Amino acid sequence: MREEPDLGRPRGRVPPGQVLTEGFPVLHAGTVPRDLRPGNWSLRIHGAVARPQELRFTDLLTLSRTDEVADIHCVTSWSKLGTRWAGVAFSEIDQRAKPAPEVGFVVTECEQGFTTSLPLATLREPGVLLAFEYDGKPLPAEHGGPVRMLVPQRYFYKSAKWLRGLRFVKEDEPGFWEVRGYSNIADPWQGLRYDVDDVRLIHRMRKQNLFQPLG
Repeated sequence: MREEPDLGRPRGRVPPGQVLTEGFPVLHAGTVPRDLRPGNWSLRIHGAVARPQELRFTDLLTLSRTDEVADIHCVTSWSKLGTRWAGVAFSEIDQRAKPAPEVGFVVTECEQGFTTSLPLATLREPGVLLAFEYDGKPLPAEHGGPVRMLVPQRYFYKSAKWLRGLRFVKEDEPGFWEVRGYSNIADPWQGLRYDVDDVRLIHRMRKQNLFQPLG
């Protein structure tokens, strides 16, 4: 387990433009897939890998468990410090899959067809999990259970909810929110919330009430 951050000294841990919250807001597009449970959940690992495979929830539990304490930052401007998670480190999945040398990105595929993507190098950073517990309890459906990604280095929409697949690819494939104007980099410390070229599109979509912000 990584060393817990100093919870008594939040200054310096909150990115510009963020506001601390004691709660855990529930933000997403679409509906919560209540019928997705550990008993029928599976994860497809595929793409440019030497060992494509499919893991069931019971398979995931046989892998090395990692406990993580992380600060999380939502693109809608809230931050929550010292959140407690448990799951399987992405590095373990990476080692099992054996991606080809030309792989540069991983597309996270989610229930209901949502996707997002991140550089493989980012997912290999410390603290990135396939999370199945939050605050000592099974991850609830509204927060992405039974399994979601945890990528604390990026805005929280990159920590994809209701994870169902990891596809290793050579070229980037921006996902649901990114093609709608959200930043593909999503670095909270640089304040990269939106693709500046698509700000007009975002404002137009908001006026038409076409989407809700994603946490």
